[in-house]
Amino acid sequence: QVQLVESGGGLVQAGGSLRLSCAASGRTFSIYNIGWFRQAPGKEREFVAAINRSGGSTLHADSVKGRFTISRDDAKNTVYLQMNSLKPEDTAVYYCAASGTIFLRRDGYNSWGQGTQVTVSS
Repeated sequence: QVQLVESGGGLVQAGGSLRLSCAASGRTFSIYNIGWFRQAPGKEREFVAAINRSGGSTLHADSVKGRFTISRDDAKNTVYLQMNSLKPEDTAVYYCAASGTIFLRRDGYNSWGQGTQVTVSS
């Protein structure tokens, strides 16, 4: 089992930037694909981005493509989500999660973190 802790959320004005971090415990971090998800009040949880275990393949939701970038540093047991050009509709609780699937997917994640709040003011 891998344990994940998100950090880096906060309040930012529209057009600003934040970098979220997903820190994992244990020496088995490198075997997991990592995804970022978000959930706004009254909305369904939605996929944001994912990165495979080697870092060589990524997926980004259409709503964030060109603005958000996922990356990982296995030496630091950390996955990052760089968020630029933030919009009010990006406001949500952001979660990271791990997946052991062979192929990088938008679903099939487990070992969820507790989430970090991102609020974008207009």
